[in-house]
Amino acid sequence: MGTGSKAKQLKGFKHSKPGILFGIGGSAFGAFGIVKDVRKAREEGDTLKLVNAAVAALALVTSTALLVRELRRLGDDDILLG
Repeated sequence: MGTGSKAKQLKGFKHSKPGILFGIGGSAFGAFGIVKDVRKAREEGDTLKLVNAAVAALALVTSTALLVRELRRLGDDDILLG
């Protein structure tokens, strides 16, 4: 089994229901970092850091929405659903 087939398997996992759920879980952990950044920016009164955290939060929301949309599109077509 070559490395090419491993990469193909991982790419397939990324587009499966468990892979998408794993991505959403990773986004949830990213939210903790963003909340921490927002608190720190507010404490320091640093507007630029606050804007940076807000942009990161917007990106997180957008990527999570894309993952949820992909999860809905999978429907019954996913072979891993059983």
